[in-house]
Amino acid sequence: MRSVVFATVFFCVALSASAQDWAKARLEKSSRHGEWVEFKSGERTIKAFVVYPERKDKAPVVLVIHEIFGLTDWVRGVCDQLAENGVIAIAPDLLSGQTYADIDGARKAISALPKEQVKADLDATSEYALTKIPAANGSLAVCGFCWGGGWAFQYASMNPKLKAAYSFYGTAVDNAEDASKIACPVYGFYGENDARVDATIPKGEELMKAAGKKYEPVTYKGAGHGFMREGEMPTANDANKKARDDAWVRWKTLLKQL
Repeated sequence: MRSVVFATVFFCVALSASAQDWAKARLEKSSRHGEWVEFKSGERTIKAFVVYPERKDKAPVVLVIHEIFGLTDWVRGVCDQLAENGVIAIAPDLLSGQTYADIDGARKAISALPKEQVKADLDATSEYALTKIPAANGSLAVCGFCWGGGWAFQYASMNPKLKAAYSFYGTAVDNAEDASKIACPVYGFYGENDARVDATIPKGEELMKAAGKKYEPVTYKGAGHGFMREGEMPTANDANKKARDDAWVRWKTLLKQL
């Protein structure tokens, strides 16, 4: 993958190092153009990874919200896979400017991010995507995984410009006020063996239905939390691998609707 890399401190231990060599190898083999960009979010400088599809016309943009582990090689690989399917993908590093020693430090740093700051950074990324990427066609969607999956659902109530939200094993909306503000369809992707997250689905369905909003959750048999990443690993079990493959089939169909 051809890329322009800015000097940055991002998650470079555990998951993005030896544990994700397979994800890094996929990125390096890609012919699509990926690059690091910088933009302002208030007084802060945000770094984000962008990958472009190979197409002759302008493309929709999907904003990718990373897991609680940070902007890993796997998340950047998801951006490349989205570009492979015809959309521009942009993943902001929501820990831009922070340092941490290990995976636990990254987890704690992300858990401690103020809600207002996350929203501001996602707004800044959305604005950059819609106004500073000449190859973008003005259509914007959001996706997220784990912690980011919960945020994708929540951000759908914060940004009326979104055309769709794809929440992967993230907690569903839990109050009527937020549900009423959601202006786009929300598509959920869940693992059967993920009781913590799955327990939020019924209330989310109830609230979204009452608000007259579209919410379509799908639960994949035998899959656990994180099956999109786990199912891509060389050591993936059959259930997670099938869930990932089936989820991608569904997602590709939905992406064509942007």
